[in-house]
Amino acid sequence: MSIPVDCSIWQYCCEWYENDISICNIMEKCFTDTPTVVQTNILIRSMGPVSELDMEYSMDCYFRQYWRDQRLSFMGPIKSLSLSIKMLERIWRPDTYFYNGKNSYVHTITVPNKLLRISQDGDILYSMRLTIKAKCPMELRSFPMDRQSCPLIFGSYAYTSKDLVYQWQNKASVNFVPGMTLSQFDLISSPYRNFTLTRREGEFSVLQVSFNLQRHTGYFLIQVYVPCILIVVLSWVSFWIHREATSDRVGLGITTVLTLSTISLDSRTDLPKVRYATALDWFLLMSFFYCIATLLEFAGVHYFTKVGSGEIPVDEDDWEDCNETEEETIGVTDFVDASTKNLDSTKRRRSSLICPIYNNSTVLYETRKTSLTSNPHVPSTSTVRVTMDRMTQTETKLPKWKLFLYCLKGDEKFRKQREREAAVASGLGKGNQHGHMRHVNSVSLIDRTARVVFPASFGFFNLFYWMAYFMLQDNFKWGDTKLSPRSH
Repeated sequence: MSIPVDCSIWQYCCEWYENDISICNIMEKCFTDTPTVVQTNILIRSMGPVSELDMEYSMDCYFRQYWRDQRLSFMGPIKSLSLSIKMLERIWRPDTYFYNGKNSYVHTITVPNKLLRISQDGDILYSMRLTIKAKCPMELRSFPMDRQSCPLIFGSYAYTSKDLVYQWQNKASVNFVPGMTLSQFDLISSPYRNFTLTRREGEFSVLQVSFNLQRHTGYFLIQVYVPCILIVVLSWVSFWIHREATSDRVGLGITTVLTLSTISLDSRTDLPKVRYATALDWFLLMSFFYCIATLLEFAGVHYFTKVGSGEIPVDEDDWEDCNETEEETIGVTDFVDASTKNLDSTKRRRSSLICPIYNNSTVLYETRKTSLTSNPHVPSTSTVRVTMDRMTQTETKLPKWKLFLYCLKGDEKFRKQREREAAVASGLGKGNQHGHMRHVNSVSLIDRTARVVFPASFGFFNLFYWMAYFMLQDNFKWGDTKLSPRSH
């Protein structure tokens, strides 16, 4: 049985290497005065996930190391030998470890993914497939418009720079598999360097590569920013709702605040509890401010300008009293004309009196035939039915789109016309002999001002916000990466 040439060469090298090791038990005596140089390159197959909550990232890569051991040089027809990984236990290899590693491991399916190759002049290639999980200190003040730099730092665990020096193999020592992408980030660049780290035991040669990442903002625009903006805009609808609709305006304001609270809690699920506010926090806070300010604005309208609580205020000289009639299912009041009673004294009183509304929104104004004959200012019909529910919303013969346009513009002329129509329909629009017109509540000046101030200020805030976070971004600096100088 013939023995392959490469096997005989390797057997000879191992016998010579083991004899040499038995003579020199420590590394300094076996090597020359110059340190052993370990050249490194990395091919990254995949990267991610990047976790903000744990401030770490992971990647799958081929980690390759090259060094020269003259004791393993040989002569023969074969230029290089590919050996079993069992031979790793019989030769010296660098004690490389990751300074910021957390939970890295070598793939072992179906066999340990390692490669050992030796050339004639003693050059050794040691390659293995690793999944590396490393710490990534993050600055989240600009989240989610932030840029992160996740470093990978490695070097010798025990040998100082006098014995072992790490170098990047060439100008393209960090490579990526074509088509590699990250779900949450864009990989902007991957600069690398070698430097010396001083510890208590001495100076150690260290290599570092930094993965500079820029976060995708599309997810947060769709899931957080756009909904928040729409909710804030929705809260402004209350400025166009009649100020007497208290329950409608308060309900709308509370609903928008609760919806923003839900979005805020969901957006913080995957973020660490940092001591500072992120860009997303500031935006949510401003959205809260505008929704709460909408509620406070209505409180001001209600306190300072509102007259009545939904019913039409009329003068005391028209309504002497409000009495309940025999019709129990509807509120019925006797309309008694008081124009002939104490006209001068009533001018000094309040200009309006609210008649209570009962279960039915239709009020029957009854006048007796004697009143019709004695008072010429009372309408000629014996019975007038007026719907008290929102008298200002009398239907107008106009196209729907034009009504909607007038509503958006807040057209004051159109509104006064509708008020006059409502007053005429109620039988109160015809002026009496005193020459004054009864009318319902007009639009508050506070509401009209808020229709302009709130959208304008919110638009200015958004302009300033996006310009600040997209244009004023700090570039990555090597000094941002801090390494502990403590010993093992």
